[in-house]
Amino acid sequence: MYQPFIGRKEELDALEKLYETEGFQMMVVYGRRRIGKSTLLSHFIRGKKAIFYTAARNGLQRNLQLLSRRVLDVLAPDLNTLTFSTYEELFAFLSNKCQEERIIFIIDEFPYLAEQAPELLSILQKYIDTEWMQGNMYLILCGSSISFMEEEVLSEKSPLFGRRTAQLQVKPFSYREAADFVSSYTPAEKAVCYGITGGVAKYLSLLRDTKSLDENIVSLFFAKTGYMYEEPSNLLTQEFRNITTYNAIIEAIASGRTKQNAIADLTHLEPSTTSHAIQNLIKTGILKKEYAITDERNKRKVRYTFADHMFRFWYRFLPNGIDAIELGHGDAYYQHVVKPSISDYMGDVFEDMCRHYTLYMGLTGNLPCMITRVGKWWGTDPRKKEETDIDVVGLDTIKKEAILGECKFKNERLDKSVYEALRNRTGLIDHHYRTVQYLLFSKSGFSDWILTHQKEEAIMPIDLMQMYTSH
Repeated sequence: MYQPFIGRKEELDALEKLYETEGFQMMVVYGRRRIGKSTLLSHFIRGKKAIFYTAARNGLQRNLQLLSRRVLDVLAPDLNTLTFSTYEELFAFLSNKCQEERIIFIIDEFPYLAEQAPELLSILQKYIDTEWMQGNMYLILCGSSISFMEEEVLSEKSPLFGRRTAQLQVKPFSYREAADFVSSYTPAEKAVCYGITGGVAKYLSLLRDTKSLDENIVSLFFAKTGYMYEEPSNLLTQEFRNITTYNAIIEAIASGRTKQNAIADLTHLEPSTTSHAIQNLIKTGILKKEYAITDERNKRKVRYTFADHMFRFWYRFLPNGIDAIELGHGDAYYQHVVKPSISDYMGDVFEDMCRHYTLYMGLTGNLPCMITRVGKWWGTDPRKKEETDIDVVGLDTIKKEAILGECKFKNERLDKSVYEALRNRTGLIDHHYRTVQYLLFSKSGFSDWILTHQKEEAIMPIDLMQMYTSH
């Protein structure tokens, strides 16, 4: 089935801008697996002269053989029986062809190639400096191993340091961009689609808005043949050698352990092992490190949670449903266990969406102050001597003004009591900030009191429809 190309306008513009700039150009493209890097590059090169080679874990010489064939197919089809015995021979051939003509040379999954031939980075440096720099090649190195691309290609220790013209980290789609994959769905259904895919292009492309939301979720997650059924295990296996450790840490976080010591205690792992694995999971975009905004220096207020909502969803619901799915009853498990808990699950996802929206509104001049930082706050309310939190905190760091927000992804209308609870938390964040607005985010609308008193109480009620349609 044909899947139209959706989004990525800024990324395409960045690639196109370098393409239109004369002389040698080098773009480094990286991002987690399934994020849509290859699709982006394939779309970009349509109608252009391009060599696009995807490296594989199939041996140094085999990669050289396949890359040579791809180069010859594009640049010299009549010489397709020619073979290159070294990468230096291949790059020398490329040098001659790219002196005048604009040619895009893409090596996708570049880490696979470089790990097999560590000298390749230095060889590339040599040809860039001595020959390609005087030509008209547009070199694009692309990789899914974020740590490799950052440490071995982009960092100061890399032989390629200083050669790149630009770099592009391809990230998940925002909730608004993700909605374009299921354009006929309601705002609530679009939000859930974002909540189960995390905005990852591959997962979004598997959704069909000709099916119901329930049908999509069951066929992808709760069927033995579903693409997402074994996806976390597949991703972890591709990224790490010992996935048992990583799986245990992810399960611990899914169970509510968010502090490193608590994770180590539950998993019975050494603190140093836990710390190292957590850092790797952060680099791959599965986890993130959170601070209470305005209280970042307080190390006791550091916690670890999911950056990837697909992992959040999978580890929340799949482990207890494996037996049912294996017996072919995944649909029943979904209907009786998962579906009634979707609104509760969406709580954390909805907060992320609301923080994104707050930053967007602040930067576009639609709030009383210029919001440049947004986050969450948690800690002890000294007046009540109890733990509390604020879902959304937007900060204008110049004028020292703050906007506080509360988020409810529930089926009932948000009422006065929610606003009063939020207002009572005023003053808990850094006292240097003056609160100027209260944002109330609701899946299901607002009570008459909220709508009647919004101006006098500095309330801005925002429903899901607004979050998807406002500009």
